[in-house]
Amino acid sequence: MRPLTAIDRAITDYLQHMGVERGLAANTLSAYRRDLARYARHLDGAGRRRPEDITRHDVTGFVQALSDGSDGGSALGIRSAARTVVAVRGLHKFWALEGVTPTDPASDVHPPMPGKRLPKAISVDEVTRILEAAGTDTATGLRDRALLEFLYSTGARISEAVGLDVDDISLHTPDQGEPGPAIVRLFGKGSKERLVPLGSFGARALDAYLVRGRPLLAAKGKGTPALFLNARGGRISRQSAWTILKTAAEKANITKDVSPHTLRHSFATHLLEGGADVRVVQELLGHASVTTTQVYTLVTADTLREIYAAAHPRALG
Repeated sequence: MRPLTAIDRAITDYLQHMGVERGLAANTLSAYRRDLARYARHLDGAGRRRPEDITRHDVTGFVQALSDGSDGGSALGIRSAARTVVAVRGLHKFWALEGVTPTDPASDVHPPMPGKRLPKAISVDEVTRILEAAGTDTATGLRDRALLEFLYSTGARISEAVGLDVDDISLHTPDQGEPGPAIVRLFGKGSKERLVPLGSFGARALDAYLVRGRPLLAAKGKGTPALFLNARGGRISRQSAWTILKTAAEKANITKDVSPHTLRHSFATHLLEGGADVRVVQELLGHASVTTTQVYTLVTADTLREIYAAAHPRALG
């Protein structure tokens, strides 16, 4: 075990500041402690004993070591490496503000950025096959169909769907008795509320479940206000919702990996392909920034390129 240096003691002061004064969560603080312990070992190997001895080259060398394991530690994935660099940048910023060091050698060192992963959507035909394969005329079958229709019709996150109460749904029934346009109140990240329309297919499936399915399930429980109930009359879990979708996809002979988020991705992609404005889709998805939503435009652009390449007589050659 190597002897403690001034750097080790200064790191301990920083972690204490983050835990006590900044109120960092215990799990996050533990991750910072591991990350900065590795940084301290890297600096010790470079002969650095005091915070003021550290150079920008030391910091960038550590960032490289996170990727290739050249410091004797494990090579990290992009996200883990990025978290570690954030911890190092925070450390140096704190030292500079507190006068521990005269400058901040990490101020312009940026964490590695993960590549832009395009969301995976499935086709309209594949979604339709899944929805038609879902459910039977039993209480749980009606629930399954209503849940999947709801996810695709609203683009809701699975956590938003399973967290819904009956009072969060407003179904409007015209004179002829068929459920018409509906409005759903969703609570997204940070409990931010948004109103989302529910299409006629989703409204009909939900109406059938509320009239013929949910009462039978609710009779087995203790009067929960939850919209989607399990077989014991309690609120359905995220894992159960995942299983419902997996089962429907298997029945529909969909071989692609399908998750509840796949329906959300498909909802956004199909809207944009149908001509919806990206800012409208942003509101429907509950994204804080339109930049998050714009990744879906890349998916539709890829689709257009594929169609063009296959159909235009002078696209290839």
